[in-house]
Amino acid sequence: MKLTFLPWVLLLLMTATSPGLWPTAGAQESCSLRCGNKTGPCSCHPTCLGLGTCCLDFQDFCLEISPSSGSMMGGKDFVVQHIEWSSSTNGVICRFKESIQTLGYVDSLKQVHCVSPLLYESGRIPFTISMDNGHSFNLTGTWLAAHPNKVSESEKSQLVNETHWQYYGTSGTTGNLSLTWNTSMLPTPAVTIELWGYEETGIPYSENWTAEWSYLYPLATNIPNSGSFTFTPKPALPNYQKWKVGALRIIDSKNYAGQKDVQALWTNDHALAWHLGDDFREDSVAWARSQCLAWEALEDQLPDFLKELPDCPCTLAQARADSGRFFTDYGCDIEHGSVCTYHPGAVHCVRSVQASPQYGSGQQCCYTADGTQLLTADSTSGSTPDRGHDWGAPPYRTPPRVPGMSHWLYDVISFYYCCLWAPECSRYMRRRPSSDCRNYRPPHLASAFGDPHFVTFDGTNFTFNGRGEYVLLEAPLTDLRVQARAQPEMMTHGMFLSVAAEDKASIMLSSGAGLEISNQGPFLSVAVLLPEKFLTHTHGLLGTLNDDPTDDFTLRSGQVLPLNASAQQLFQYGADWAVHNDSSLFAYDSWFLVHNFTYQPKHDPNFKPIFSNEITLSPSQAEEATKLCENDPFCIFDVAATGSLSVGNATRVAHQLHQHRLKSLQPVVSCGWLSPPANGYKEGLKYLVGSTIRFHCNTGYSLAGAETSTCQADGNWSTPTPECQLGRSYTVLLSIIFGGLAVVALVALIYMLLQYRKGNMNTQSSYP
Repeated sequence: MKLTFLPWVLLLLMTATSPGLWPTAGAQESCSLRCGNKTGPCSCHPTCLGLGTCCLDFQDFCLEISPSSGSMMGGKDFVVQHIEWSSSTNGVICRFKESIQTLGYVDSLKQVHCVSPLLYESGRIPFTISMDNGHSFNLTGTWLAAHPNKVSESEKSQLVNETHWQYYGTSGTTGNLSLTWNTSMLPTPAVTIELWGYEETGIPYSENWTAEWSYLYPLATNIPNSGSFTFTPKPALPNYQKWKVGALRIIDSKNYAGQKDVQALWTNDHALAWHLGDDFREDSVAWARSQCLAWEALEDQLPDFLKELPDCPCTLAQARADSGRFFTDYGCDIEHGSVCTYHPGAVHCVRSVQASPQYGSGQQCCYTADGTQLLTADSTSGSTPDRGHDWGAPPYRTPPRVPGMSHWLYDVISFYYCCLWAPECSRYMRRRPSSDCRNYRPPHLASAFGDPHFVTFDGTNFTFNGRGEYVLLEAPLTDLRVQARAQPEMMTHGMFLSVAAEDKASIMLSSGAGLEISNQGPFLSVAVLLPEKFLTHTHGLLGTLNDDPTDDFTLRSGQVLPLNASAQQLFQYGADWAVHNDSSLFAYDSWFLVHNFTYQPKHDPNFKPIFSNEITLSPSQAEEATKLCENDPFCIFDVAATGSLSVGNATRVAHQLHQHRLKSLQPVVSCGWLSPPANGYKEGLKYLVGSTIRFHCNTGYSLAGAETSTCQADGNWSTPTPECQLGRSYTVLLSIIFGGLAVVALVALIYMLLQYRKGNMNTQSSYP
């Protein structure tokens, strides 16, 4: 008998609602102002489409749009699906977040359009539409505003040789600048190209600190929409030169200059070197130095945000494995060629997922090819924390929490001032020092994979082949719940995940918990990462996180099964963690799911799996399984249960990935940064246990102390940094001694020669 594949569907939420009563199909009630509501005689919840319980006007009021997302910079035209409007094309108003209004329109095909506005935040933005010139807004939808760097390049205008734009006016950087765009994204015969500037004004960290994009001036007006434009920059008028960061916008020439929230293409935000004044072009270094000093003076008045930031992972392996708290920095990604413009010498950088709670700041950690963390105290290539987190943070519009832009003002343009346009990088690095990893604690890892097999947070391995919906993890500390559904050949549509690669998706939570779902052969695999604060606060199939594997098989009642429990006992253990109806996180959007998981027990008592102690392999199967699986019990079980080597291999690979990640997350001891001696230098940039630093003195100085120091297992250096003292060099001392002796010898020799000569003269004078 072969075991049916049980792909696991996984859902991770912070809160849950009960399924509620199922409405009666075909009831006559409106969805006007009721979108998302499933109570009443008919439903306005998206699950009604699969159940056939929608109100008749569901699609008229609960909008589906295409495309559903675009840049937070705005200017994206989208169409409302399933609605045809035959009345006058005037009076369409689209309102975002109850306050930001843009003009919509009806096209020749009677389709309703909206244009997304310029926003100061990313994420899901609710909107409503009025078809009666603003008298009522009863059409409801959701727009997804994306960080500009996450938008497809085809949807943006491109700065040709962006470095040339951002260095224009510095020594040796002149000539023409060019930009290009996809004309199909802006179908109009003539366009206008405008410059917009970004600034944040008011008293920092006060209620009147605000962010604003402003229209500055046109670069070109009413030019053919050819897809490219080239010009020779001229210094902007003095009243525009206060803007140092901005972006270009291309719009239909029918719109008036600076008209907000019209269909548009934006470039990336960038340093506006090319529009700065003659004083910059005449002496860019002096100009940049003055800006750097001004930034330095401002920084010294602002609160210290560094104390809020998490410590960096100690190694590159830890940084890549800790995906719940750190994400890849797209400016330095080992999987995309390690083009680390701002961190030469690094091959990979990560940034903290969550902004710090009080100041909205972010951490950055960069690493060399051998996995060593790069620190600014040792190199200008070191990682630099950010006063403004690149992703921003709620409430967003408040500086320094505007996605992308606050980071540009407080962390990026200042880097241009101090490091790229002037040789004052030491000033920048003193105020953006790297974090070392002395207080970093790697997260705890648990995984489920294969058909399916589990490795708990405390390292216990077991197999549970139930059919139903089960609790993988519950943590009352933050109301974190992870539930899984196992169903033979079940469809996995309806999952909404942020996907970084074709076969992997990650979910990251403000608690520091992370969940990664990947595709391994015919199965889904899940890895859950929890920081140390979850110790003693978890239960479910992934075990009790407390560094004690003996209580991993804890039932809801508190009873604990022994680690050597039989496969049949473990099956009952898994069944005990079936989801309850009143705590289910799943959407039941088909009658099949309703009948099988709402009206039936969450654990199917009639489903009987094959247990490991009931499986026997033929000699040929045993030989093949041993050759493929070696000593992996999960791989051997799946080969035996399914008769498929490919299934066994997928399980083997998933298990190896878990083991590799677990190894990467092992704690390491760091002794922290060790300074070089004054008037000397050191060899070595590694500060983990077993690393040795060597000290040397400059010419004319000598070491007073140990020549080396080694990081010990207790986290302390074996010896402190020695001193380099003037005039104590043994070489110099010996030189003085032997030099002095040589002088004495020379004087004595001269004296003897003189005495000898005098004696000869006296002898000659005694005889005639």
